[in-house]
Amino acid sequence: MALAEFYEVKDGHVIFNDFPVQLCKYYTTYCEDQGAEYWDYEVYKVDWYTPDGIELINKIGRGKYSDVFDGVMKRVDSEEEDPVIVKILKPVRKKKIKREISILNHLQGCPNIIEFITAIKDPDSKVMSLVTEKVNTWDFRLLFSTFTATDLKIYLFNLLIALDMANSRGIMHRDIKPHNIMYDKANKKLRLIDWGLAEYYLEGKFYNVRVASRFYKAPELLTYLYVYDYNIDMWSVGCILAALMFRRDPFFKGADNVDQLVKIVEVLGTDEFLKYIKKYGLNTPFDENSKEILNKPRIPWKEFIDSDDQRFLSNDAFDLLDKLLVFDHTERITAKDALYHPYFDEVRVKCIASLWKEYGEIIINTYSDIL
Repeated sequence: MALAEFYEVKDGHVIFNDFPVQLCKYYTTYCEDQGAEYWDYEVYKVDWYTPDGIELINKIGRGKYSDVFDGVMKRVDSEEEDPVIVKILKPVRKKKIKREISILNHLQGCPNIIEFITAIKDPDSKVMSLVTEKVNTWDFRLLFSTFTATDLKIYLFNLLIALDMANSRGIMHRDIKPHNIMYDKANKKLRLIDWGLAEYYLEGKFYNVRVASRFYKAPELLTYLYVYDYNIDMWSVGCILAALMFRRDPFFKGADNVDQLVKIVEVLGTDEFLKYIKKYGLNTPFDENSKEILNKPRIPWKEFIDSDDQRFLSNDAFDLLDKLLVFDHTERITAKDALYHPYFDEVRVKCIASLWKEYGEIIINTYSDIL
């Protein structure tokens, strides 16, 4: 049975016929409630500025869609300069650039999300760049090597705050990985960056599955389940947690997308996988009876334990991992609910109090029940 058997298109709208998809638990209609002017980035008008007053210092990174530089930006009212990050965009479709800028603007003021300063376009070369705040950070591998169990809880809790705040604005990140999480350990300051693959959530919309980095891709992307929701990002959070708990980075390491799915099935088991694809009528990239997935029992987490380093292990950590690494996105724990998981009991109030000092009213209005 193919996914297309569950729906038809009428007047440009997808109509579901007994499609077994549940509505996401939170923020289901946020974008729809705001109206098309909120989420229709194709008609979004970007306010471009010239690069006057911005100086590039040195290149610090590169990706498929951009080159990233340390820079400084002169203040309008003085000769003082502020450190910034300048993301010089490579030529891509204009609507993708519009989408990223639109989303960054809608996320302004949200805790733990990178502060967007301005969009600039060189008047001669027409090269476009995004300017954001600079956050002191370390390479994530070095950073993780210094973490205590409490440090990891603070890091993940702050990441979940960023995701829940984005979700509350109707936005999925779709590229969660350690490379896109800037963390100043000394000040417990986290920023979720790189919103180039982010998208607005609209109920029933078919989304591109060619998003996220391979090692962090959720099963719905690898099985071509085009109707997904915010919980695509929660799978990636689970991959980060598992990698740290078991000192196995990345936790799922496939040679390609098909092998990535095989690696997941080898851990979570054939039974759960077949139950998942049957529920949604999915066509998998390999035969159901192929030897790669046939009769694979679920591997208990204890078999991945590194006897030399168990600092991140606890019953609550295992329970949270069980709720994150789930085939079916509708059964995966949400960012909002994960904030209240017992794993974070040690740090929850402290983290919220710290965020309240930095962000004020938005924290009180959203998480007053924690304080």
